[in-house]
Amino acid sequence: MTSLRRAGAMLAAVAAGGGLVGGAGYLGLVTGAAPVDLGIGRRTRPLGPLQIQIAAPQQTVFAVIRAPYGKRVPQALRDKVRVLERGTDMVLAAHYTPIRGLLRATTIETVRFDPPHRVDFRLVRGPVPHVVEEFLLQEADGGTTLTYSGELGTDLWGLGERWGDAVADRWEAVVKASFATIKSEAERRPGRQP
Repeated sequence: MTSLRRAGAMLAAVAAGGGLVGGAGYLGLVTGAAPVDLGIGRRTRPLGPLQIQIAAPQQTVFAVIRAPYGKRVPQALRDKVRVLERGTDMVLAAHYTPIRGLLRATTIETVRFDPPHRVDFRLVRGPVPHVVEEFLLQEADGGTTLTYSGELGTDLWGLGERWGDAVADRWEAVVKASFATIKSEAERRPGRQP
């Protein structure tokens, strides 16, 4: 009877350990701390396109987009973006996105600037193995049209595809929130279009 109790206790410990490892793996994946990039069964899906009209000049809108990556990061953005490395037309930046409670995702991305027309993003580390994105700025009706599009890729065939769909929904929601902030800030700055 003692050996049966020991075996039962060992099985319970293994199950608890498996649950703990599984939970930790999920948290690592969701937060971007333990990305899965196996290179097998890769599936991609589009992000966007999303578009917004902004009543401000193209240069102003571009300056607002670039501000979080400058040498003097606005106070309101310091808990959202941290520049890790800086070049003349590109930065390597950590982006922090709240998930739930104190939990937040960290993505590391290169951000390349082509003033005042384009900003390109390429994922280096995050909850999925592949993301490329762009912001295109075009003068329109005395203001600026800002367009977002991209591509998100996951591994492991259908399982990864379902994970990619969940991540893409959240990713696009973050971009929409960024659009609202960019529009508000650009239209608030001096020199905006009436």
